[in-house]
Amino acid sequence: MKGDVGLATVILRTIFLYVIILVTFRLMGKREIGQLSVVDFVVSIMIAELAVVSIEDPDKPLWMGIVPIGLLIVIQLLLAFVSLKSNPLRHIIDGRPATIIKKGKIDEHEMRKQRYNFDDLLTQLREQNVKNISDVEFAVLEPTGNLSVLKTDQGNQKDQEKEEDMPFPLILDGKVQEGNLDKIDKTPLWLRQELRKLGFRDIKEISYCILDSHGTFYIDLKDEF
Repeated sequence: MKGDVGLATVILRTIFLYVIILVTFRLMGKREIGQLSVVDFVVSIMIAELAVVSIEDPDKPLWMGIVPIGLLIVIQLLLAFVSLKSNPLRHIIDGRPATIIKKGKIDEHEMRKQRYNFDDLLTQLREQNVKNISDVEFAVLEPTGNLSVLKTDQGNQKDQEKEEDMPFPLILDGKVQEGNLDKIDKTPLWLRQELRKLGFRDIKEISYCILDSHGTFYIDLKDEF
């Protein structure tokens, strides 16, 4: 009988806390998970942890889980309200957008500041169907972590090209990508010779280098801004 009572308590707590959390996220606004601010994300994790503790420990009074959840909701709503009225506070809470690419040039200083690496950049550019950084007018890293990309007119026209024409990076952050050279049947020696012809002698100074489908090199040097 005691076990049945304990099971019933867990079931009722689970249903009750489910409703509480559902209401909480409704109050936080209709945003996708990837669009949550840092504050929203932290509040979400803490509420989930509090709910789990309340369900796992039926002997613990339910109000000891509900009160902290209610407090978190109040804090989140207050911060959301104040941030609507104050731009400086909103920037502190949510962060500022960071321009990663300007007119086809990568801002490595801003990338380091945001702890944002080349793999992240290239992945998000591919998700935006960007094949060449030179086709990007501006790329802005939003506070949510999403990359907003504005293409040049030339870049928009290139969207019609086939996917197999996607160029591979040959140099990333001053390091030769030998695996990508193998894919185009070229060697590091060949790459160095071609770069010397173009006046680039130190590979470590090159932030990003590709060879497009027309056989043209696109090279971005480190810290050009």
